[in-house]
Amino acid sequence: MTVTTTDYTTVADRPPRRQLWPDAWWTLLDIRIGIVPLPIYLILVGLIAAFYAMGNVPSEICMMIAILTVCGFGCAELGKRLPIARNVGAGAIFATFIPSALAFYHLLPDVLLKSVTDFTKSTNFLYLFIASIIVGSILGMDRRVLIRGFLKIFVPLATGSVVAGIVGTLVGCALGLGAYHTFFFIVVPIMAGGVGEGAIPLSLGYSEILHQPQGALFAQVLPIVMLGSLIAILLSGFLNWAGKKYPHLTGEGRLQPADHGDVEPGEEKVGGQVDVAQVAAAGIVAITLYLMGIMAYRLVGLPGPVAMLFIAVLVKLTRAVSPQLRNGAFIVYKFFSTAVTYPLLFAIGVSMTPWDKLVAAFTVTNLVVIFATVASLMATGFVVGRRLKMFPIDTAIVNACHSGQGGTGDVAILTAANRMQLMPFAQIATRIGGAITVTLTLIALAQLV
Repeated sequence: MTVTTTDYTTVADRPPRRQLWPDAWWTLLDIRIGIVPLPIYLILVGLIAAFYAMGNVPSEICMMIAILTVCGFGCAELGKRLPIARNVGAGAIFATFIPSALAFYHLLPDVLLKSVTDFTKSTNFLYLFIASIIVGSILGMDRRVLIRGFLKIFVPLATGSVVAGIVGTLVGCALGLGAYHTFFFIVVPIMAGGVGEGAIPLSLGYSEILHQPQGALFAQVLPIVMLGSLIAILLSGFLNWAGKKYPHLTGEGRLQPADHGDVEPGEEKVGGQVDVAQVAAAGIVAITLYLMGIMAYRLVGLPGPVAMLFIAVLVKLTRAVSPQLRNGAFIVYKFFSTAVTYPLLFAIGVSMTPWDKLVAAFTVTNLVVIFATVASLMATGFVVGRRLKMFPIDTAIVNACHSGQGGTGDVAILTAANRMQLMPFAQIATRIGGAITVTLTLIALAQLV
């Protein structure tokens, strides 16, 4: 037997001894709850609890950031640690629907519930998030891929809408719900574009045509919208898992490959050193385009996010931003997608997701029809996208956003699918696809009555 020994001739030759401070502390800091180091997370929990015990929880922005960070990443971490569910978007589902249930059953302190709700509705930071994601992803995207993607995405989206309408209605008829009820009160609300841009105008149109109270009609379609979004989140999470197993089916956030993997002449790849001033400038660009979208809405009635989307595409196509600003915009996109997504989902769950309405839709027949509608919409996107030489999984996920709960649904679906860079195309599916669906449906219903 040969024994090997190591002799250290000097103290300097010895390996450094691990010390309690700061080495052990630094090791703890490397353990994260979401993006938050574990010790900092525990300190924040203690501070929030202390403020609550003292009966004074400030509603200032720093406290709101702390509360949303702790609760949002905490709920998401629970979902991400479940053995099977973590593969189908449980992080996004938990971050959205656990706070909704906690709020409904009064398990959240009233002062925290009121503070989160008031902050979310008064600041409307959902649209700051969407603006940053859209502008950052568009400006950081290859120009030719952007052009071809916007031209092609309407084909699987339109085809999927038709197929989903037919399949969902037939399934409803087979279950005894009737074609009229199934189509107008289950299938159409799923693809109407969410709540604000979908369920509300749809119920208003139904009310005028059918001469029924708008409130009762809205209460009837709202649970369907929410449940359709939930199923879309689950199926998108499953597709993300499938993409890991079959990588040739996905572009991991790209709808189609670029030619030879290169960018167009005159363009520069995103990356390299980015000046902080350029990141700040890109943030202001995103806010400016958002405000331009709001102005377009007031002038011509085009929804703000859609107008902002078109303006951002125009800015990209005309090369109106420098490579430095493009890089800065991409950093803004990465920051919001990494740091803001789960806190935002928690805020949405508390303030905009009524748990009782969601539970009301949990009947076997509703679940079967909704699943058939959403699954056929996504499956059609998968098949048509593949025929058009697009990445089928990513195309199917964009189609899923057509059945989402508006902008909030887009965030949850793309988070579950880990493809936030698809937000521009998701907005097309949600806003434009939803508006077309509502318009054509009301025209058809008026002809039937």
